[in-house]
Amino acid sequence: MTPKQDGRPIFMVLADQIADDILQGNYPVDSAVPSTNELAAFYRINPATAGKALGRLVDQGVVERRRGIGTFVAADGPDILRAQRREAFHEDFIQPAVAEARRLGLTLDDMVALIRKVSP
Repeated sequence: MTPKQDGRPIFMVLADQIADDILQGNYPVDSAVPSTNELAAFYRINPATAGKALGRLVDQGVVERRRGIGTFVAADGPDILRAQRREAFHEDFIQPAVAEARRLGLTLDDMVALIRKVSP
């Protein structure tokens, strides 16, 4: 079983799945994440691919390697992920929504009212 692909390289999909698990609390701060070999065996992928996924998270400061004992969620890991996701949300959804609202002549109050329709 490999990570569900969406057109992106497997290592990116896997890194995002681990990040999702961190944000959902499955891997709290200071807890170990699966090793390269564990990920490779579970997903039946090349260990280099699994290592690249973990390396991506290390480079982002989300997880940290502790020599000889494993890879752990960094103290600021969840905050870093939230900040990245907020920025992506802004670029991927808010900016296009505001552009479309302008084309439709919607005001900010109109947009808020539409959001409130779907928000509990």
